Amino acid sequence: MKIFHKPACITCKKTISEIERMNVDIEKRDFFKDPFSETELKKIIKMTDKKPSELLRKRDKMYKELDLENNKKTDAQIIKLMVKYPGLILRPIIISKNKAYVGKVDAAKIK
Repeated sequence: MKIFHKPACITCKKTISEIERMNVDIEKRDFFKDPFSETELKKIIKMTDKKPSELLRKRDKMYKELDLENNKKTDAQIIKLMVKYPGLILRPIIISKNKAYVGKVDAAKIK
């Protein structure tokens, strides 16, 4: 199981400790220190069965600065912004068996 996270993020910390209690092997990656490539992010988004806009953190300051609420962008433009500003990406991202789960997730439902 892979987890892409931000160490200071409380939701990430909670999710990681829940998964660690399940005794699952976890490969962790801080995607702020080791950012996603555009290709990698596209693959992850595809695994979620969601649109890139559904994976945006609306509370992030860049979301407000870029006025993404009113400023309609294409999926490709959103992905480029997510790569440039990783804070825009909902987290954590958990990958298990070719499926990606994003944001607050009940770890017990993943395996």
